[in-house]
Amino acid sequence: MVPLEKRIEAEAENVEVTLGNLDKALSRAPMTVVELAAIGAFLHNFYGGVENIAKQILLDRGRIIATSGGWHKELLEATVSEGILSRAFADELYEYLAFRHFFSHSYGHMLSARKLDPLSRSARAIWNKFRGEIAKSVIG
Repeated sequence: MVPLEKRIEAEAENVEVTLGNLDKALSRAPMTVVELAAIGAFLHNFYGGVENIAKQILLDRGRIIATSGGWHKELLEATVSEGILSRAFADELYEYLAFRHFFSHSYGHMLSARKLDPLSRSARAIWNKFRGEIAKSVIG
């Protein structure tokens, strides 16, 4: 089996590409429904990458990942109970989890720049914080 660190790094590379594409989409003007849909997709991909890394860490620790309808929330809570992420940081990630749910169950024309802006502008900082938190419990 591939070592955990290698699996995390492979996923992290995809998140980095996604964040780069998010930056490109944010620089476009005017902000039409097409740009908003792209930003939404990149935010959805970004949070999916965070979840994929969390799943890998939990699986490496022998934790079973729930398959219920609420597994996304259960996954985030498991990272707290396992000491992978702090409660405060998990609470910050809930905004992205809520967006993931909205994006998965809505239409692109329902996206608004006003709602996407805070999430998209802070995604890089959230990613860096996530990397720092997992490094404390997984790598270091």
